[in-house]
Amino acid sequence: MKYEEYLKKTELSKLELIALTWGSLIDDLPKEGIPALPGPPFLMVDRIVEVSHNGAKGRIVGEQDISLDQWFFQCHFRHDPVQPGCLGVDAIWQLIGLYESLRGAKGTGRALGAGEIEFLGQIRPHNRVVRYEVDIRRYVELPASGSYLAVGTGSVIVDGELVYKIKDAKVGAFKDLRYKDYPHCSMNAIGGQMKR
Repeated sequence: MKYEEYLKKTELSKLELIALTWGSLIDDLPKEGIPALPGPPFLMVDRIVEVSHNGAKGRIVGEQDISLDQWFFQCHFRHDPVQPGCLGVDAIWQLIGLYESLRGAKGTGRALGAGEIEFLGQIRPHNRVVRYEVDIRRYVELPASGSYLAVGTGSVIVDGELVYKIKDAKVGAFKDLRYKDYPHCSMNAIGGQMKR
């Protein structure tokens, strides 16, 4: 698909999400790139069912199908399988980064933190569907630095029950941060604090 068509998407299938992780969904990707999603098995959503924009605010909703053989149930924990809570938090960050890319953010996405995180329940191997809902309260482009920022509150709902709440989750998109020539040792091969 063309980039302009991508920017108008209100839903994305699993095929489209995986193509996005491989960089093959958009034919005319901007030179600076867009905030990327991690590939499977770390991709935490199977489909996007809602994307909406209202000025600096918006909403994005994704769903994840649960199955007995998911990688995290095999190791977390051997005698007490449960989806790690940190993966639910990461799913919220993944959705905020995707929301930024759908709004036109360019560059490389990075999770920047969150306010309060509250775990009210758990996700087990015989659950069916996890729904990740994120209400974006602020999306902004920072022209002086060429960066973007989105802040939202996420809810993690399993089979209709709220199990996590993540307030003020933040994701930024930054230019000149991508490590394109991995594994070679180059300018972006070493971590540390990012310029904001």
